[in-house]
Amino acid sequence: MKAFFLLPAILAISTSALAEPTCTAPKETWMKQSDFKQSMEAQGYKVKTLKVTNGCYEIYGHDKAGKRVEISFDPATGAVAK
Repeated sequence: MKAFFLLPAILAISTSALAEPTCTAPKETWMKQSDFKQSMEAQGYKVKTLKVTNGCYEIYGHDKAGKRVEISFDPATGAVAK
């Protein structure tokens, strides 16, 4: 019976931990997607896909070591979004 009551709490905690970052920079301050992608490739990333999610630039691809990555960035500063 206790497990039944703990399940919603566990689900709420795990769902919030998996929430994607949200960026709030005004669109007029964003880097051009092409410039951003170029800067990521200059840092060694192989960008397969670049899209906007929750106001952030999100890349899918591989890092320098060939490891798959999915990272969200602030589109105005290029910093990793948290």
